[in-house]
Amino acid sequence: MVAGALAEATAFAARSSQRQLLRAIKPHRGKTLRPGADTPLWNALVQALRQRLTRYGDKARLARYLGVPRQRIDDFLRGRRALPDAERTLLLLHWLAAKENGKDLA
Repeated sequence: MVAGALAEATAFAARSSQRQLLRAIKPHRGKTLRPGADTPLWNALVQALRQRLTRYGDKARLARYLGVPRQRIDDFLRGRRALPDAERTLLLLHWLAAKENGKDLA
């Protein structure tokens, strides 16, 4: 009786471990991506933005252009704790293209 319960508990643990492993490997549809190794395009955009945000006040002007607090720019670029929404990402690309053409949108 104890052996049967032990075997059943072992089988249950094996099934639940397998499910957890499959969940960890399988991408979750509809979930928000977080910055990291899985976001190479975002990493390239961050690198390009960092190269353009060198002068004093550049982050503050970019934050004003995006309509977000300056600290949020730091979260996007340095902390990588957050990603901007689609509209602000497009604004970042627009700002970067204008900056590379010598224009200041702020």
